[in-house]
Amino acid sequence: MSRFDDYLHSSLAVLGALRESLDPARIERAVDAISVALTADKPLLICGNGGSAADAMHIAGELVGRYLKDRRALKAIALSADPAVLTAWANDVGYDSVFARQVEALGEAGGILLAISTSGRSKNVVAAVEAARAKKMLTIALTGEGGADLRPLVDILLDVPSSETPLIQQAHICIYHYLCNEIERRIASAMDR
Repeated sequence: MSRFDDYLHSSLAVLGALRESLDPARIERAVDAISVALTADKPLLICGNGGSAADAMHIAGELVGRYLKDRRALKAIALSADPAVLTAWANDVGYDSVFARQVEALGEAGGILLAISTSGRSKNVVAAVEAARAKKMLTIALTGEGGADLRPLVDILLDVPSSETPLIQQAHICIYHYLCNEIERRIASAMDR
């Protein structure tokens, strides 16, 4: 076996473990909640750091643009996408509240915060969840195994059974592509009626 084969085997093992560990009812609850919010033109705010920031922008791109179907634009906002806001607030106040500040500005009751943290411990992501809860938003987290600090704070935990960041991120892509597909399918079906 090559090193690439070993890597693929590790990736497949995590995806197999995810299939066994993630209760389908949790992911369907996330699909339902996000679909209801976006149908009502409530915001889906998405945050994360590093690779998770890129994932947040990826999700927003799929929902504002299109995943597979032509349909109306959806109100999905990646909180990592505005460097002026991020750097001004981080410089003037601190990085631990850069996402919470944006939740304060853009969040609203009935909206959703999708918090992405492979460790489940990112201080600024935890602060964003707390800010969203104060705004009466539903909170969903994509994390590694167990959810760590985010577990007791979120309404829906979608955790990947791994502690290896790259493998967690690969599984996150599978999860959020599924979310995008199902959200788009439901919203496009509702538009066809």
